Amino acid sequence: MKLDRVALLNDLEATAYGISTLGPEQFAIINEGVPRASGHAALIAAGTGLGEAVLFWDGTQHRVLASEGGHADFAPRDAEQIELLRYLIGKFGHVSYERVISGPGLLNIYNFLKESGWAEEPAWLRERIARSADTSAAIAEAALAGESKLCPHASDLFVSIYGAEASNLALKALATAGVYIGGGIAPKIRARLTGGALMRAFCDKGRFSELLASVPVKVILEPKTALRGAAAFLARM
Repeated sequence: MKLDRVALLNDLEATAYGISTLGPEQFAIINEGVPRASGHAALIAAGTGLGEAVLFWDGTQHRVLASEGGHADFAPRDAEQIELLRYLIGKFGHVSYERVISGPGLLNIYNFLKESGWAEEPAWLRERIARSADTSAAIAEAALAGESKLCPHASDLFVSIYGAEASNLALKALATAGVYIGGGIAPKIRARLTGGALMRAFCDKGRFSELLASVPVKVILEPKTALRGAAAFLARM
């Protein structure tokens, strides 16, 4: 097949372009906020890694900027997160947000809590995790079911750090049009994201807390958003 033109898109670029193709029913609202259609927006997406992108308003439409913001240094916000950082430095040296906010990141948090003696890992949970093809999914499922002390707390830490980094991105992009949470993890832990911990961390930015409280925050529920975005980008071309 002969092609006249080929374009390569970062996966988060494609997802960002796909946002405009979605209807209201394809989002879960975490914070209504006060949307400003002519403002910038931002996308953060945890899955196997952590992706970030900015949708900047050029005066007529949103254009997408890819980034590798997920590899920026992890910044702990309290004493427990400082200990988590120390634990991860011992394992990895450099610790990015992706080491914490991703599927492997949830496992890292869980192992930190377990190895630091925060709570004992019950035998049934150890066996379930060992049998699972996706250990992070097993931890997330146990957290949603409220099983053991370790899994819900690991999930709470994960969600809080997710909210903090989402607001870091919102401040850097001045994302008054909204912050979108994509990736494969968010729809699966939707109940944890809407529980309040994410928005408490999102708004915990001192003098900018009021601004961040006005930013709409939505979870993308459509699993084919990136494919739709690739088609939307082609249409723009």
